[in-house]
Amino acid sequence: MSYPRSSGVLLHPTSLPGKYGIGDIGPQAYRWIDFLEATGTKLWQTLPLGPTGYADSPYQSFSAMAGNPYLISPEGLYQDGLITKKAMEAHPTFPTEKVDYGTLIPWKVDLLQQAYRKHKKTGKLAAEFDAYQDENAGWLPDFVLFMAMKQAHQLRPWVEWPEALRDRQPQAIVAFRDTNRGGIIEQHAFDQFLFSRQWTVVKEYANQKGIRIIGDIPIYVAHDSSDVWARPELWHLEKDGQPTVVAGVPPDYFSETGQLWGNPIYIWPLHAKENYAWWKKRIESVLQQVDIIRLDHFRGFAGYWEVPGSEKTAINGRWLPGPGASIFKALKEHLGALPLIAEDLGVITPDVVALREQFNLPGMKIFQFGLEGGNDDPFVPHNFEENCVAYTGTHDNDTSAGWYQNAIPEHQWFARYYLGLDENPDPGLVAWRMIEKLWDSAANFTLAPMQDFLGLGTQARMNYPGTTSGNWQWRMGEEDLSEELTGKLTELNRRTNR
Repeated sequence: MSYPRSSGVLLHPTSLPGKYGIGDIGPQAYRWIDFLEATGTKLWQTLPLGPTGYADSPYQSFSAMAGNPYLISPEGLYQDGLITKKAMEAHPTFPTEKVDYGTLIPWKVDLLQQAYRKHKKTGKLAAEFDAYQDENAGWLPDFVLFMAMKQAHQLRPWVEWPEALRDRQPQAIVAFRDTNRGGIIEQHAFDQFLFSRQWTVVKEYANQKGIRIIGDIPIYVAHDSSDVWARPELWHLEKDGQPTVVAGVPPDYFSETGQLWGNPIYIWPLHAKENYAWWKKRIESVLQQVDIIRLDHFRGFAGYWEVPGSEKTAINGRWLPGPGASIFKALKEHLGALPLIAEDLGVITPDVVALREQFNLPGMKIFQFGLEGGNDDPFVPHNFEENCVAYTGTHDNDTSAGWYQNAIPEHQWFARYYLGLDENPDPGLVAWRMIEKLWDSAANFTLAPMQDFLGLGTQARMNYPGTTSGNWQWRMGEEDLSEELTGKLTELNRRTNR
């Protein structure tokens, strides 16, 4: 796939401004796209767009193929005649600088229930809703059934449901479906229809303005997901549904015990036997939402770290070969092209590099890492090759201003030296100089989180890996898309031919 010289911004829709408690895909999304167009910025990168589960993380979704109903725009519901203006405006007092999920979720769920009841009464969108369900019959029925069952069992994980439902015994499934057919099951289907309906228009608007959206696929799925519940034979599971082995990464310089993610691991030979049908369906569904996909933990396709499900840390694991080239050959044959970015960070072995190069996939470069390594570090901009996607930092890093403030003196010195700054620079200026250096590089794609364009410190960080609270909350303000920033970014894109 072609990756022409371009620049972009990493901003999850939840971080957009607005008065409804969370960034959504209503008017502020269009204002955001207009800002990108005005500055000549051609890429908008998001995090995964699926329904969030544990700890509100977009990387622990209830489905690898569904959309997040909390992103649905109240204004869009009002314009479609699905809620009243009074209902739209009768919202709690939300903080504007962060997402308060505890307050947001009950209000948003109630609003969506009102929209569904109005739909049932008017039937105005019935034909469109029916067509959506037909088009997504490959995954939607399992997902909505799963979500309805979670709702009926106080949101408990599927392994804690009654055995008949846990194991998808046909009589129990039919009985549950018949009992709830016109209620909570269809409500979840309607929520997915609304998300898809609104997001499709947002994506079309961006594409019409020459902007491509980069999405994100985690290599693993959440154990408590419709994917694992619907096809348990595709993962290493016990008879009771618990994982026999789980994913993670081994101990390294950064962690003495490694990282234990806890996701179930694929039975790769079975996926290969089915010619990767589940993966094809997954990639296809995400490519309906975005133009390019960042494949998280790409190295796991070459080789992955497997840990027994009973372990409390990732120490006692082992390396096993992944599917390698076979999965990408199957995907390329199916799609005709591979619009993928390989997240090849961490401890990368020659087989990972060979796999990425075999399919000519661009890898990732993180400038913050380079400033900790010195002039010959591959993550310093003057060492970048063209076929890469370069970032100041990602959602898992501190903001660049925060990185500088918290860096050890040696790294601060090298940052000042490399960026041409005097002693005691404003941390926001450090972030902007990093953006300028990145944009000057040979990398085809360069991106920075919105927090770096705003020069924000650690308080605006999106995620602390390995923690389960206080993440995924940051939002920008209405005033942040200023004329000053528009002018600076426009000039930078012009000067660097992006």
